[in-house]
Amino acid sequence: MSDPYFQSLFAERIGGANYGKGTAIYKFEKIKRAKRKAKAEHPERTLIDFGIGENDEMAPEPVRAVMAGEINKPENRGYADNGGAAFKEAAARFMQRNFGVELDPATEVNHCIGSKTALAMLPAAFINPGDITLMTVPGYPVAGTHTKYYGGTVHALPLLAANDFLPDLNAIPAEVCAKAKLLVLCYPNSPTGKVATRDFYQRVIEFAKRNDIVVVQDAAHIMLTFEGEPLSLLSVPGAREVGVEVHSMSKGFHMIGWRMGWVCGHERIVQAFADVKDNCDSGQFLAIQKAAAAALDDEAIPRQVRAKYERRCRKLVDVLNATGFKCQMPGGTYFIYAQSPRGLAGGPQFETAEAASQYLITEHSICTVPWDDAGAFLRFSVTYEAADEAAEDALMAETKQRLTSIEPVF
Repeated sequence: MSDPYFQSLFAERIGGANYGKGTAIYKFEKIKRAKRKAKAEHPERTLIDFGIGENDEMAPEPVRAVMAGEINKPENRGYADNGGAAFKEAAARFMQRNFGVELDPATEVNHCIGSKTALAMLPAAFINPGDITLMTVPGYPVAGTHTKYYGGTVHALPLLAANDFLPDLNAIPAEVCAKAKLLVLCYPNSPTGKVATRDFYQRVIEFAKRNDIVVVQDAAHIMLTFEGEPLSLLSVPGAREVGVEVHSMSKGFHMIGWRMGWVCGHERIVQAFADVKDNCDSGQFLAIQKAAAAALDDEAIPRQVRAKYERRCRKLVDVLNATGFKCQMPGGTYFIYAQSPRGLAGGPQFETAEAASQYLITEHSICTVPWDDAGAFLRFSVTYEAADEAAEDALMAETKQRLTSIEPVF
């Protein structure tokens, strides 16, 4: 079939005239295909899915009840634009209660339709052609993708085990720092599970001030902190002078599909985000905002979510260590980041984590997510579906049996 007349009109940022003709397969699409293959070839074998990166249960009933009540109110029918006061005020209360961070809800908080959209929009406020965004890898690529859309480039900061999965800010070349506009962080870190320390954040703040760089801290997993108390960047002196923190209702509140989050921090950056947002969307449905506000005011919800995933993480860490893997309890997130096996005793060898992941899916119906950005690692998510602790234990027993049989070599 011949190309459509507009084939040459596609923007270079998405492939230009070659858009739609590439043969490369995205990592997660490879996983989906391998899962389908495993299910088709081994219908007798339950797929154990540690690859899912989203909460496995619905938002709590009280939150859904608020939504049910708000959805029929005429005052909620219109455009929300840059947010209703109720949600911003609830977010400010949440920040003060959990982190001791005092925010003006009218000027230092703005809602977003999920944290993904905030990370996509913030580069529009800062990046010109030739500018650089500093980003940790492995990690969530959205801010980097949009940096490139605006003609900027991304400088990767590898998260290495040798450096305790923290970026080495001193290793960034001076010429890169001179062109850098943004430093995008994510702690608790996805996928490594590392939590930031107050000392690390102090070094980040000093680095940002020294190099005139804006910090964007992705705090999507902050309420899933298992190592100590949750730590907000904004609770560290000087942080509000250099950037913003992006929060999500998804991970810590079981509100994955509701698409609610907020950006908070320096008033001028929040305002810039709001101006960009005004030209991208008309705000999240006000009934959702009010339900989310109720969730933020319910201290029991994040405690229950955290307890569930901490319990599951501990169970899976025990199973992995008992079957030859070398891993430890994450400081936060519902991900376990384990060194990928180099091969199996007397069996196939794996040059990459992706190869190991594909083998586990196709041959043993165990789904993981591979990362080869800074060493070969497999990410195990404990968001698998299990109705109760008995179901969790049964799944762990089956996982242990399958992994014990393969004898991984590291």
